[in-house]
Amino acid sequence: MALSGITTFLWFDGQAKEAAEFYVSLFPGAEMGDVSYYPRDAQRPEGDVLTAAFTLFGQPYVALNGGPGFPHSEAVSFQVACDDQDDVDRLWNALIADGGADSRCGWCQDRFGVRWQVIPRQLGDYLGSPDPEVSGYAFEQMMTMSKIIVADLVRPTA
Repeated sequence: MALSGITTFLWFDGQAKEAAEFYVSLFPGAEMGDVSYYPRDAQRPEGDVLTAAFTLFGQPYVALNGGPGFPHSEAVSFQVACDDQDDVDRLWNALIADGGADSRCGWCQDRFGVRWQVIPRQLGDYLGSPDPEVSGYAFEQMMTMSKIIVADLVRPTA
């Protein structure tokens, strides 16, 4: 068997190119790829965008305008590890803008319905701490948050 890779396809209802361009604008080194169009006598009007290829962090994706039949859900999400609170804030704010929505524990939804987990790297350190007081406090705090606030994961000292 000769395999050459795997590509994630994301199903949209008319916003494939717009979504691909938005995602590329969010991440360093991201790139747009080829855009293909529906031919005459297809499911959508001739000239409508069929697919828009893009790359995030070296991984290929294709946004497909397949129609309204399969909306996005929490069953699939993209987790982005951020280096600091500034990165969390920038990405979170961009994702929930223009019709997106926040959720709980670092999860949000963009205006296209795609789900994201915007996670500061420090969250894993605190949750994975061998000290149960540190990990327990961080977990309790995380459960009360929408966007993760790194400073609030640490128990204040008296």
